Amino acid sequence: MIDKQALHSLDKRQRTALVNSLPGFKPVVLVGSVNDDRRTNLCVINSCFHVGADPALMGMIIRPAPEGTERHTLENILATKTYSVSAVTRAMAQRAHHTSARFDRDQSEFDACGFVEQWHENFPAPYVSESPLQLGLRLAEHLPLSINGTHLIIGSIEQIHLSKNAQRADGSLNLQAMDIVAGVGLDAYHSVSTAQRFSYAKPDKPPELI
Repeated sequence: MIDKQALHSLDKRQRTALVNSLPGFKPVVLVGSVNDDRRTNLCVINSCFHVGADPALMGMIIRPAPEGTERHTLENILATKTYSVSAVTRAMAQRAHHTSARFDRDQSEFDACGFVEQWHENFPAPYVSESPLQLGLRLAEHLPLSINGTHLIIGSIEQIHLSKNAQRADGSLNLQAMDIVAGVGLDAYHSVSTAQRFSYAKPDKPPELI
């Protein structure tokens, strides 16, 4: 067992790696934004989560920046109230990870990491052209969390752009067919194997495979 005291006594890097791995597989996305001077920014985020379907909301946690560095993504979102979320495929993973480097504000991660900006009509934030699943979000709520200095961002989904054959007849998405990866910790990207899907759960019988 690793209790709280033992966890706290671990080397900082080891503790960070362990705790970041505890939630298991998580979505990995690229968040695109732009500032008032039209400089674009792109960063990899592994803390996106579903908030609600009606209205359609997604949340994410932005971690505090080390002292003396800037939070370009957070600053852009708060300034423009819009941002994009683009899913990461296996072919994109290495370049996506590169966006976590501390680039200067005047250096766009789109250019530095080999991604193509894509601009959709009636939306002011850049998407990642290579991504098969792109979402345009408008800032709905921003909650600074005093417990650890992180920021909770909740966005309203304004646009959804999908590749062909990405959506099943029941409305769900076939993420495996899009070759979208999942993340573990801060540096591991995993391909998704065949999924098991089950029927709606009811108390009187076990769910069936669908």
